[in-house]
This record gives sequence, structure tokens and C-alpha cells, in this order.
Amino acid sequence: MQNWLPKFVHRKRRRFCVSLVRTYREISSASVDDLWQKVVDLGDVSWHPLFKSTNVPSGLVPKPGLIFQAVTRLSPIPIRIFVERVSPGELLSIRVMAIPGIEERLTYKVESTVCGTCVSYSVTLRGWLSPLIWSFSRPYADRVAKALVDAVEQTTLNSVSGKRTSLNNNCFDF
Repeated sequence: MQNWLPKFVHRKRRRFCVSLVRTYREISSASVDDLWQKVVDLGDVSWHPLFKSTNVPSGLVPKPGLIFQAVTRLSPIPIRIFVERVSPGELLSIRVMAIPGIEERLTYKVESTVCGTCVSYSVTLRGWLSPLIWSFSRPYADRVAKALVDAVEQTTLNSVSGKRTSLNNNCFDF
């Protein structure tokens, strides 16, 4: 027990800092570009389990240094969000600055594999309030990667089925 505890609790200037890290992965049949477009759409809040809306206009491409606000489902108080790193088509790293005592870092990776396209969603919580925040957000965080994949696959399926019906209504129907 004594060897396990120091990995998660760090002592900083007379305060204890707890770090919680969790990574979720999902495989999708959608293309890398389709998944990447869904991840970088910051106006669509499906990329965070507790956000209700943001003040980002649709179509804005995230760039490092971008700061915007979001409103959570739990309270109407706006939270500041900072885009840390962006590697187009591969990686998006966001830092959420909610309240003193908690820091949340979200990292999304999209990569092509032999089995399909893999989406990784990593959550890192730091601060003395992180166990409390994690207990609220964990059931929602478990569903984020799966929800992203489902949304992209559903959009792709709808666009393909829409094209098929439009092809059937052509003058070339026999």
C-alpha cells in the first residue's frame, strides 16, 4: 500500500496533488478525416461529457492558444478552455480551467490502424479536488469515445444512404 500511494499523490508546497489518468479507445469503420472533423468541431460539445454549450462559432479550426468558454450541464457558470496542442489529423490537446484545485487535460488522438480508425480519448485530472470531480464525471467520460464514433458512423451512413436514394431517382433507372 505504501508503494502504490506515492504514484498518485504528490506533495507540492504543503498541498497534496492527486493525479488521475484514464484513456478510452474505440475502433471505427469511418475514415480518419471524418473522425478528425468531428473531434475538432469545438462548437459541438460531444467531445466533453459535462459541457452543454460553447461560445465557439461553427467551422472554427482550433489552433494552439485559442481560449474559449463553455457552460456545463451542472451549473450556469462559464468555464475557460485553452487549446494546448493541435497536430492536424492526429492530435488535439485541451486544458480545462474550471475552478482552483482542479485541472483537466483532454487529449484526442485519431490514427489509422489495420482494423480501422482508432480514436483515443485521454482524461487527466490534477488537483486536490480531482477525486470528487472524477466521481461525478466518470460515468459520462466512459461514453465519450463511443459517442464520437457512433456519431461519425451514423453521419456517414446517412450520407451514403442519401446518395443511394438519389441515384435510384435518376433518369437512368430502368
